[in-house]
Amino acid sequence: MASPRPGSAPRQPTIADVARAASVSRTTVSHALNGLGKVDPRTRERVKRVAEELGYRPNLRAQRLRRGEAKAIALLSSMPLAVAGGPSRLGFYMEVAAAAAEHALAHGFALVLLPPGETGAGLRTVDVDGAIVVEPGEDDPLVAELTGRGLPCVALGRPVPDTGRVPYVDLNGEAVAELLLEHLFRQGAQRPALVTAAGTRSPAVDARAAYERAAERYGWPPVTAVAEEAGGESAGYEACAALLREHPDTDALCVLVDAFAVGAVRAVRDSGRGLPDDVMVVTRYDGLRARTCTPPLTAVDLHLEQAAADAVELLLQRLHGEPSGAPRRAPGPRLVTRASSSRGPAVADER
Repeated sequence: MASPRPGSAPRQPTIADVARAASVSRTTVSHALNGLGKVDPRTRERVKRVAEELGYRPNLRAQRLRRGEAKAIALLSSMPLAVAGGPSRLGFYMEVAAAAAEHALAHGFALVLLPPGETGAGLRTVDVDGAIVVEPGEDDPLVAELTGRGLPCVALGRPVPDTGRVPYVDLNGEAVAELLLEHLFRQGAQRPALVTAAGTRSPAVDARAAYERAAERYGWPPVTAVAEEAGGESAGYEACAALLREHPDTDALCVLVDAFAVGAVRAVRDSGRGLPDDVMVVTRYDGLRARTCTPPLTAVDLHLEQAAADAVELLLQRLHGEPSGAPRRAPGPRLVTRASSSRGPAVADER
């Protein structure tokens, strides 16, 4: 192997260098290093030893081109950034992304993170083998784009409607809403209202169903409102302010989207009411917004790290041609009770 010129970077050994040093063909080197073909075990070991001594590293890009694989999966969602991340860019979407990236890399895949709020056009500029769509809505443009391109996809969160075409990890939407509503009942709420995002994402659909049952069970007069996701905290503020004006006897707000819940806290204060004595506020996702709000918001641990890992596993099954089987389900939700809804002694958590 020729010595590098003074001042230049050392040349990386090639497969031809390994073949020459081991006195075998390049095809034999490729088969020996990749576990392919019928290579004598002694030859395979000699080739591996020579490659190690020379410091040979395979060209991953070339391997992927030969196999027709990008070795990358995408994470994307049509949820606007205003609710998926917020001004800090930290939130539900980024927690999912961090867990999914770690798990994908352990299986030799990179995670391509597309900004939330995508309509599908961004997918045309990246090379991926498949994708995880976070909480798709009905007729979600991202699912349509992926299907049109023939790319395997799975959903984190139950698709609506659940047609069976997209495998998914269920985030326990109804159980989460039931947990929040039961907590409000136990804290003495008599006229709680439900505030969800407009549209058909499963958390909103499931919460409306759970609230309807709870209202009948506990004898609550049903009061609901919706806010547009793109409006983020401001939309939550406006929806809750209007609700409190229209229903001044409301004593609790179950606000599913955490960005809306922060707006709800402002709306309660601006109406001259106190938290939690006059109006309690609870939300779904125990993230940065819930923890840093004043007062901190009662929320739910959705076990997103495990759910994201399960979604990666489910997608890899599809990429390997394995049957998806029944939908997976995230671990049971855990309520984290904080000052926004504690009318008695604070409780660390409820199951």
